[in-house]
Order: sequence, then structure tokens, then C-alpha cells
Amino acid sequence: MTEVLRLLTRAQKLLRAAADEAMSRHGVRVGQNLVLEVLWETDGLTPGELAARLQVTTPTVVNTATRMEAAGLLVRRRDPADGRLVRLHLTPKARAAEQPIAEARRLLAEHATATLTDEERRHLHSALKKIIERMTASTPPPGPGEDAE
Repeated sequence: MTEVLRLLTRAQKLLRAAADEAMSRHGVRVGQNLVLEVLWETDGLTPGELAARLQVTTPTVVNTATRMEAAGLLVRRRDPADGRLVRLHLTPKARAAEQPIAEARRLLAEHATATLTDEERRHLHSALKKIIERMTASTPPPGPGEDAE
């Protein structure tokens, strides 16, 4: 089973590097594209709302938003109904990047899975979803000498 972890780690590192290169051509860093995808769907979310959708912490979103604001991808605006809240809004630069980024991600996914059959792609997708679900919902794995489920 440790071989699976090694392979997943290696694949993740290679995919992250390739995605970072592809996204950087459009002025976006890896991770920021995930924020953009949510805001392209629903602009004007609070950092907390965005964090919940991405299943990350609010401070992670706040730090990412700060970098994205500096890069001209989003702006923060006070909520007109509740001045205590800040909402994140896309800039024209971020809106213009939507199609090029979608295409870059599509091409990267095609390249990464080019040697897989359609059935292998379906199995990979299913297996990764199950791993993510398990690791998101479960308690930490047992330590040495502890009973596994």
C-alpha cells in the first residue's frame, strides 16, 4: 500500500508543477484557479463562504485573496447590507482568464490521461473520489500497534 502513496504523491507533484506552469501563463497561480472557478460561478462571496465551498480554512482564503488582489484578479468590497462583511469580486482581468484557464486545464487533463482507456479514466475518477471522501470524513489512520477498521 505504501507504493500507492508513493505513486499518488509523485503524480500530484508532477500535475501540480504542470498546472502551475499552465496557469502562470494567464497570471494565475495553482490554487488561485480553484478560487476563480468558484467566483466565476458565484461572484461576491465572503471569504468564509468561499472557504466552505473549497473545504479549506478561512485564513487560507484570506491569504490567497490578498495575493490575488495584488495580482489584479479580485477586489474586496464591504457588503452594502452588513458593513462588517467583506465580499470578494472578480476583476475584468479575472473574468477574461476564465476561458483560457478552462482550456489549459482541459488540455492538461487530456495530456495526463492520454495513455488511459475510457474505462481506466472512469476507474481513476471513481477511485480518487473515494480516497478524497475517505480522507475527508474519517478519523486519522491507526498508529503502529493499533487496530485498523
